[in-house]
Amino acid sequence: MCGICGIIHFDGSNIAKNEIKVMMSKMKHRGPDSDGIFHDKNIGFGHLRLSIIDLTPSADQPMYSEDNRYVIVYNGEIYNYLELKQLLSNTFTFKTKSDTEVLINAYRYWNKECLNHFN
Repeated sequence: MCGICGIIHFDGSNIAKNEIKVMMSKMKHRGPDSDGIFHDKNIGFGHLRLSIIDLTPSADQPMYSEDNRYVIVYNGEIYNYLELKQLLSNTFTFKTKSDTEVLINAYRYWNKECLNHFN
């Protein structure tokens, strides 16, 4: 199972990227296949990947939407992602076989209502 971690400083103070790296080092066993960090001023998220569905580096996280407006760090599984991918393929071009890319595009399409579509 993948590992995720994060820090948000609600007072707006900056986060040192090293803070995220330290948390990730404590759970390296959770995601031996790859790792990545999203860091932007007062927000930082780390992801340690255990590749299951899409084994290629193109499915690494953090994953950015095609328009770079959204970024996701995710751990889980969407059981009906293939059906949703088929439905969304009329609007989006998919570059991976991952359910993460389906999730981010579902959010782009349905916004928070995307939660009503996931199994």
